[in-house]
Amino acid sequence: MFIMINLTTKEKFLLEDEKQQEQLCVDKYNSFANKAEDPELKNLFSQLAQKEQEHLDSINQLLSGVVPSTNQQQGQQQSQQMQNSQQNFMNLNSSSMNSGLQNNSYSEHDKTLCIDALSTEKYVSSTYNTAIFEFVDKDVRQLLNHIQKEEQEHGEKIFNYMSQKGMYNVQ
Repeated sequence: MFIMINLTTKEKFLLEDEKQQEQLCVDKYNSFANKAEDPELKNLFSQLAQKEQEHLDSINQLLSGVVPSTNQQQGQQQSQQMQNSQQNFMNLNSSSMNSGLQNNSYSEHDKTLCIDALSTEKYVSSTYNTAIFEFVDKDVRQLLNHIQKEEQEHGEKIFNYMSQKGMYNVQ
């Protein structure tokens, strides 16, 4: 079931900005997936490109006056969370089996891609934070909040990868 909305001029401008950011993320992650040297990082970037495409599709629906169903999104989110849990478990097992081999073994090129991606996620998350406060419709705010939460999760995945590889020291 879809909810129809009328957007204000300001809301349309904000969504157009988010659309540009999401398209940039899709393009960037697809490019990074091709450029990354580590197969694990290639996979991560490919997954993030798919999620960003979902965000872009949602923004396009909003711009057409339709709020996507939150039930569908919740189902996708639960499915993604299960996949993430399984992936995290596999990553933990892999890194504990290889202990010192994986840590601190990375290419500077992959590190640069990760730094760029993490910076992008920080910025995109902040743009959603601002936009959420500018929308009249509660369903739209909830959708934007959902997308923002996923952007934060993307940043967390990149951070965790960087941490695991010794690219990001938090001391």
